[in-house]
Amino acid sequence: MAKMSMLLPGSETCGFDKRAFYRKTLALLGACCLFLSAVEYLLPKPLPFLRIGIANLPLMLALDIFPFGTFLILVCIKVFGQALITGTLFSYVFLFSLTGTFFSALLMFALRRILKPHRITFVGIGTAGAMVSNVSQLALAHVFIFRESARYIAPPFLAAGLITGIALGVFCEVFTRQRAVSSEQGAEGREQVAGSGASVSENNFYERLFSARALFVTGLFIMPALLFNPSTEFRVLLFLFLWFLVWLFGRNTKPLLTILVIAGIVAFNLLIPYGRVLFSFGPFKITSGALTAGIHRAVTFEALIMLSKLSIRQDLKIPGAFGDLLGESLRIFSAMMNRKFRITPKTFIADIDNLLLELNAEEIPAPVARKQKTTPAGYAVLVIVIILSWLPWLISFLKQTPKI
Repeated sequence: MAKMSMLLPGSETCGFDKRAFYRKTLALLGACCLFLSAVEYLLPKPLPFLRIGIANLPLMLALDIFPFGTFLILVCIKVFGQALITGTLFSYVFLFSLTGTFFSALLMFALRRILKPHRITFVGIGTAGAMVSNVSQLALAHVFIFRESARYIAPPFLAAGLITGIALGVFCEVFTRQRAVSSEQGAEGREQVAGSGASVSENNFYERLFSARALFVTGLFIMPALLFNPSTEFRVLLFLFLWFLVWLFGRNTKPLLTILVIAGIVAFNLLIPYGRVLFSFGPFKITSGALTAGIHRAVTFEALIMLSKLSIRQDLKIPGAFGDLLGESLRIFSAMMNRKFRITPKTFIADIDNLLLELNAEEIPAPVARKQKTTPAGYAVLVIVIILSWLPWLISFLKQTPKI
């Protein structure tokens, strides 16, 4: 990415189109954020929202490139693009990512502008950004998932953020101090990228029955049925129902990871006992209140993830100029994934750097626009799914309504 400095405006680029430069660089760095997010997504971690932050590397490099407004657009591309790729837009994972990324980005930008490069290095910026991101995510974990037991995961989580923040800062310092050299590329044939990762497969009935927009709207209707239902038992039923639908429609369910996450959340909630004692293992007590609260929060967390996987597809189109820019980033991300075999662990950053320069020099065609419509059978299925999703809430409501 050091070579990307060749693209920055300076004495050699006077007379260039700044608006076009910002758009192209935004799309490239946005795609790089998504690529590093995909790499980070594959790394094992105890909880889905715990991230080491390597996808923030393009944000740090952008601090010296963009003004504040353009920098915020890059942050939005990272957050929303990541949610579309991983299918977490309707889940707590998206909320964690949104909060952590924005607080981190705002602090890093402020430090870079206020203290200037000669007074604070990327090591300090990366460390500060990682720490504020982790603190904000811990605050959300306290509110939505772990409550008082969040303090038990705080020390290792903050320590991991400190280490990765320093490491990312060192990387950025090395990159920005390297002299830009000409890229030595052979006369390799450039493969044409057919479509993008958001294309619709004609062999998947899930994608042939429903449009991405219809699925998104369905998700909006189902989410209140989950969040407004106070009954833990009915939340468990809705979670199992959504999990079954994800499996039925051929989406990736990751059953082992799902079970481990639920078990982990329940276990952390049991560390703060309250209510009637059910079992005792020496000094450790399993209480009814802590167990119910743990199950309630765990199934809600995983049910939202299942709902996102069910209702968020990569071919979902976001309207407006931001949607076009996000779509361009997703196309470049798709091209990076198609050429990922060129990236090796030994020269990871240099390979990405060369790939970004290559993609900057070529125009990646937009996929042929195809209006994927929801079939009549698809509409019927979605209506039935919405009714079944609200049924537990209605039963719970009727049970709580006093009889006259």
